[in-house]
Amino acid sequence: MYDLIIIGGGPGGVAAGVYADRKKLKTLLITDEFGGQSKVSDEIQNWIGTKSISGFDLSKSLEEHLRAQKEIEISDDDLALSVAKIDGGFEVNTRKGKKYQTKTILIVSGSHHKQLGVPGEDKFNGKGVAYCSTCDAPLFAGKEMAVAGGGNSALEAVVDLLPYATKVYLLVRSDKLKGDPVTQDQIKASGKVQIIFNAEVQEISGDAFVDGIKYLDKTSNSVRELLVGGIFVEIGSAPNSDFIKGMVDLNEYGYVVVDSKNQRTSTPGIWAAGDITDLPFRQNNISAGDSVKALLDLYNYLNGR
Repeated sequence: MYDLIIIGGGPGGVAAGVYADRKKLKTLLITDEFGGQSKVSDEIQNWIGTKSISGFDLSKSLEEHLRAQKEIEISDDDLALSVAKIDGGFEVNTRKGKKYQTKTILIVSGSHHKQLGVPGEDKFNGKGVAYCSTCDAPLFAGKEMAVAGGGNSALEAVVDLLPYATKVYLLVRSDKLKGDPVTQDQIKASGKVQIIFNAEVQEISGDAFVDGIKYLDKTSNSVRELLVGGIFVEIGSAPNSDFIKGMVDLNEYGYVVVDSKNQRTSTPGIWAAGDITDLPFRQNNISAGDSVKALLDLYNYLNGR
């Protein structure tokens, strides 16, 4: 039986793995791939301690750091499919048909962005198609930009872009905005923002990088085109929490409910950190920090403190 199983290979999972090794915990990390959602980013400028790094290079750096630890075991190219309670701990069942037993679990399986599902979205992911304005807005300085969405995340993306973009088109599928009125007023007061209602993105185009989008004007039932240097897709995200349903409390959106002081879930012996949790901010640095916090609390738990 392991002392700990870490589920996830993003910054949070790797940070916890490094600390678990230093605490000499018998640990297994299970992940489909390393790097998390940032793996596709063309450039990351807010990973603390590194001025600029690609998502691919960050994922390789994380993997190398983890594999440099002497004690930790890694099951990569694998996914946790279910978790069950057993005497003395838990059993984790994986896609490879493996069954692992452990005293504790740290869930850092993250979330995934909801996609538009239109031609060009996958092709230009990280090359003009972006999903995190906090991370990537500075990369689009001096360009006209589009944002797809009408809720708070879309409005916040517009606000993040205002200091950098020359103009921002906000494409809203419905006939009204759904975000906070204060933020609505802020973007409406800016001379840079044009809000287009009843607009449904149809295609994202470009060569090496995004140079335009087509959208359906549902009012006139005609397809229109915008020449933009990129698009932020802000139509929500969904947690990768199906495998843990019934084991811990989830909120109405499927995110794991945790105590922010120590990252404990509703089930003793299970912790969660990063984008899988119900905490409000979703960033690589936060995921790493909260995972270390969880690991230290978990270590005290295993030692009866």
